[in-house]
Amino acid sequence: MARAMQQNHHVHAGPQQQDHNAHEAMHQHKHRYGKDKDTLLQRMRKIEGQSRGIQRMIEEDRYCPEIMAQIASVHEALRSVARELMRNHLRHCVAHAIRSGGAQAEASYDELVELFYATAR
Repeated sequence: MARAMQQNHHVHAGPQQQDHNAHEAMHQHKHRYGKDKDTLLQRMRKIEGQSRGIQRMIEEDRYCPEIMAQIASVHEALRSVARELMRNHLRHCVAHAIRSGGAQAEASYDELVELFYATAR
């Protein structure tokens, strides 16, 4: 009986396991940022410095609109990094998954939908 339940469990979990395997295969694909990696890291260091600057502004009791302007600047800088990451992801990782076809391509489409939804907020 236990063996039959295990067999039924495996049969029932088949499509889910395939989706999981395709998702794992997508993430095992080597990410290559190339020359973009240095640019992205440079932008992130600049954002880090801006963030520390905002912290100092708060510590110094600076005028709220000045702080909010700096926060907006950091927010836009992060969005810019996200756009570059998205562009890189589409050119390399997603293109690879689509060329591979099958469950890996389907998992990539699902990932993109979730990614678009998460970044559109």
